[in-house]
Amino acid sequence: MKLILGMGCDRNVSQQTLATAVDKALAQIDQSTDSVVALASIDKKNDEAALLALAEQHAWPLHFFSAAQLAEIDVPSPSAVVLKYMDTPSVAEAAAILAAKASMKDLLVEKYKYLGADGKNATVSIVRGQ
Repeated sequence: MKLILGMGCDRNVSQQTLATAVDKALAQIDQSTDSVVALASIDKKNDEAALLALAEQHAWPLHFFSAAQLAEIDVPSPSAVVLKYMDTPSVAEAAAILAAKASMKDLLVEKYKYLGADGKNATVSIVRGQ
């Protein structure tokens, strides 16, 4: 199975927090990082060191989308907090769907939230790729 991960995170999150969030989200559907073919997020995170490092570590292509593009995707778990700070109600779910060129029926993990030991949050959504 080919999987695309959508990720949202707090600024200056650790790579360990992101990696743990990914592993725990994948475990929910009995999958591993071996099935992941791409990572996606909002363009405001295109300088997030841990996100860039995670993609590089796994050689995952990293796709970024604007808030306007993400806001066009109707998601099952919109967030008022994300809307306030990112100008879109969803980052992880919408980014995964856009990167996969998929629809809601391909969403395998809606929004897995993880609070890392660094006190930072990470959110992972998983979509089945084509």
